[in-house]
Amino acid sequence: MARMSLPKWLMTILAVVAIFVADTTTYYEVAVSVFYAATLLAIEAHLNPRGLWACTAGGLVLILVSFALTAHGDLHAGLVNLIISLCTIVATAYLITKMRAARLAAQQAQSQLIRMTRIQSMEALTVSIAHEINQPLAAIVTSANAGQRWLTQNPPNVTKAHETLERIAADAQRASTIIARIRGLTRGDAPHQAAFDINTALQEILALSKAELDLQDITVSLQLEEALPAAYADKVQVQQVAANLLLNAIDALRCVPPTRRHLQIESSLVGGSFVQISFTDTADGIAPSIKDHLFDAFWTTKKDGIGVGLSLSRTIIDANGGRLWLDEDHHGTGACFRFLVPIAPIAPVA
Repeated sequence: MARMSLPKWLMTILAVVAIFVADTTTYYEVAVSVFYAATLLAIEAHLNPRGLWACTAGGLVLILVSFALTAHGDLHAGLVNLIISLCTIVATAYLITKMRAARLAAQQAQSQLIRMTRIQSMEALTVSIAHEINQPLAAIVTSANAGQRWLTQNPPNVTKAHETLERIAADAQRASTIIARIRGLTRGDAPHQAAFDINTALQEILALSKAELDLQDITVSLQLEEALPAAYADKVQVQQVAANLLLNAIDALRCVPPTRRHLQIESSLVGGSFVQISFTDTADGIAPSIKDHLFDAFWTTKKDGIGVGLSLSRTIIDANGGRLWLDEDHHGTGACFRFLVPIAPIAPVA
């Protein structure tokens, strides 16, 4: 739970005191005590379950004490209002508990959905990933065969054999790096915001997609601004969004002649506070009838799609303090998607 600031605590205490005084000094017929429920709602985000029910119990005690101290009005009406007030604050606490449970279930479901779409994105790049892993493995086999030949010579050429072992080690490390990159994109770790190089993150996604891009004859133009400040977000989640936009562009470009298949990826600093990433393709663009539904959950034009890619991508970027949108003002025939990610805060100089 987020800690409540001192001014908010003081305002809450003053509100409770004001309600207590008003409830005590007014007639029985005036149910001022129901406003304790409002104070409970105002501070529920800062209370753990025990604190929530402790505050609820405190409110019940104040209502009973105020009723006992009230000296004016119709006692029968006061008893009715007393019961209503007691039920209201207990019902409010109960509903807050249920709301928290529903919120937690929704967050867990969203986390599972995010992981599912992340894995789905990786499945779409299976050919490309297999190609990337196969290259260092093939190089290892070639180097191993060469090493055997150097060692079977008479006398054995130890220097050359040592060089082949170094190449094997380097290629094995390269394969390990690719596998680690894939694991990082597919495992269900909790979101972790940290500073990272956005250009490197984009290049890692492109490396995993290279074989698919080559297979589809798609030319990629990278325009990454140099010396960008570090982005501050969950790197894996941002890479998931980039992979989703990349896959969408590939799908769109499949529908146009190979000579028109061009994808431009840009990074730049915007407003001194955000890094902007743009994916612009040269396909046929997005029909006006589709634009209003692009970011709707479970809405898709793809035969085998589930319609959560762009919706979740926007949710992810929003959760990381950025923004994702379709740029309708760009010049060209295709689609242009842009998203912003905040830059990392600069540590104060000691």
